[in-house]
This record gives sequence, C-alpha cells and structure tokens, in this order.
Amino acid sequence: MGRRPQPRIRQVLLAACTDELLRTGLSGLTLSSVARAVGTSPRMLIYHFTTRDALVRDMLHEARRQQRDLFGDILAPQAGRTYGEVLTDAWSRLTQADALAYTRLFREVHDLPPERSPWPEFRRISIEDWLPVAEAGLRADGHQAPGDLATLLVAAFRGLLLDRDTTGDHERTTAAIQALASLL
Repeated sequence: MGRRPQPRIRQVLLAACTDELLRTGLSGLTLSSVARAVGTSPRMLIYHFTTRDALVRDMLHEARRQQRDLFGDILAPQAGRTYGEVLTDAWSRLTQADALAYTRLFREVHDLPPERSPWPEFRRISIEDWLPVAEAGLRADGHQAPGDLATLLVAAFRGLLLDRDTTGDHERTTAAIQALASLL
C-alpha cells in the first residue's frame, strides 16, 4: 500500500519552491535545482506534484496568488485618499525588491511563446486580474465610466514597471507615475 497524500507537506513544499522560483526565475529551472534549494529530493517533488510541469504550474499559480494578495490591497481604494495618491504610494511599494521579483518572473512567463508557456492563459489573465481593481479605485474617485481609464492605468503601470526593471531608472519612472496620478 502506497503512502497517502499529505496536503500540509505539499503546501510547505509549494511555498518553498515558489520562493525559489521568485528568487531565480523560470529559465534554467530544473527539478533537481529546486529540490536542492528547498532541501528535498526530485523524487519527493514528483510524489507531491506528479510532474515537473505540474510543479511549475502550481508554483506560478502560487506566485500569482501571493502577488495579488500583496498588490491587491495596496491598489484598492482607500477612504479619505484620492486614487492618484493611492497609485503613487502603490508605486513605491511595487518597486521594492521583493515586489519586483514578481514583475521579473511574470515578465519572463509573459515573454514565452504560448506554445512554450507553462501557463498559456497568463497573458490575458495578467491584464484581466487588475482591471477590476483599477476600476474600483477610479469609481471610488468619482469617475463615471472607469473602464477605459482602468485599461490605461494597468498598461501604464505594467509598462513603467518593465521600463524600470529594464533601465533601472527609478527616478524617471517614479516621476512618470506621479504625473499620471496628477492627471486623475
């Protein structure tokens, strides 16, 4: 008789593997390298996740869940503050080292051709997830039809995060976010 699944161990392994994925990125990731980094064996990872591809998908979904938890709160409307103020503060948090790990990882996933991606739907989901958050903030600020403006905000944030990650120019990209926020 085989061992029974142990959800708690699986969850602990998934958290540790996801931390490793955020630290190193997707390219060059092997089952052995992840196992070594989290102090287990490839065999144990296969036991809990069935395949390397399933593990990678689970790690990406977990990283996305963590990102949404982290960023969703700071991008949500806040009583007594304009949404422009919320966005300016959110930018400061989104550009800290731990938050940029998500930006780098998901940029890597986004840049993969769909046929090679471990999460082919990610491109669409990565936009659609944030539109309701931006719309809620804009609606709380009194915008009557926030849909188009939410699309602009999501695109601007994504583009400026990519710009900052590529160029390292925090000062210029922060000024751009402040300018955008002042237009609201």
